[in-house]
This record gives sequence, structure tokens and C-alpha cells, in this order.
Amino acid sequence: MHHAIKLLLTLTIFIAALFIGPNASAQNSEGFVNLINELDLSRWNIIGNANWVIGKGVIESDKPYGFLVSTEVYKNLEIRAEFWAEPNTNSGIFIRCQNPQQLSQSNCYEINIFDARPEQAYATGSIVDVAKVDPVPKASGRWNTMEIIANGSHFKVTMNGVVTVADGQDSKFTEGPIGLQSAGGIIKFRKLEIKPL
Repeated sequence: MHHAIKLLLTLTIFIAALFIGPNASAQNSEGFVNLINELDLSRWNIIGNANWVIGKGVIESDKPYGFLVSTEVYKNLEIRAEFWAEPNTNSGIFIRCQNPQQLSQSNCYEINIFDARPEQAYATGSIVDVAKVDPVPKASGRWNTMEIIANGSHFKVTMNGVVTVADGQDSKFTEGPIGLQSAGGIIKFRKLEIKPL
């Protein structure tokens, strides 16, 4: 009888795994869901001409110009990301985007990844046209962490443990999908965890 119960339990777990599948959004103990999985880009829509590829849990592009846009819409949120960039990489994490087919700094909040931006006040670690950064943290040639909190009209950005935007404030956009940008140079993301607030 004990053997039959073990067999039934094993069969139940196997069937559950078939229905849940590898793309299920597993929440970790802190309530975050990772939008980057090991297999595919099923949680994203591809917009533009960037050549996004995924392998070994890393999403990468080295061709402009395009975005990955989340299939879900978010309002108040916390994001934890890990990215790698070249010195000339132009990228960013866009939030609360108003038009999922055409993302820009004028219809989204762009948390910038662009060390070589001519206007350094809105380079890496800033929120373009909302919150400046000084000094500019350098992201190129290594893996970096970025944490973003958007709660109502208040924004906080932390990069590699250092706060780059303490309390950015803006109320233009209240909700929308997330976008990952490829606008020049190599950009890699190996984690993008999100938790609604």
C-alpha cells in the first residue's frame, strides 16, 4: 500500500509538471517573478529590428534598433535586473509605456543604460527627462545590478548598491508594459525580476 501511495504521488507531480510547464511564472519567496527564462522570449513581444537571442538564461542583442516589450501591464512595481554593456552601449529599461508598439522617452519612463550619452546628466542610472544622475556610474565591461522602484509618482533607482535616483517625481504615466531597449552596442540581460507593489 505504501508503494502505491508513493507511485500515485509521483504520477500526480509528473502530471502537474506537464500542465504547468517550463514557462510558468514562478514567484520566489520575496514575491518576485523573473521575466527571463532559460528557453525562450515567451513573456515578451519583439518590436523593431534588434536581433534578440536567448541562451543559458541570458537575453542579448548587438543590433539596433528595437525593444522587447512585456506582455503584461504593470503599475506600481519593483524591478531587480542584471545587465552587461559595452562602453558604447545605448540601452535602457522602460516602464509604464503608453504605446507598446512604439516606445520612447516621451511615452515611457526610461531608466537609462548609456555611459557615453552626450548629455551626461541623463546617462546610466538616470530617468531620462525626469531625474538626473551625478556622478554617472560606469556600467561597461561588467555585470551590473539595477533596482527600480516606481510607486505612484515617486521613483528610486539603485545601481550596484549605490542610489542614483533617490526620489524622482513625475506623474505623467501611471501604468503600462516594460521595455528592454537595444539601440547600439551589445546589451545583455540575465535577470529581470518584477514584483507589483
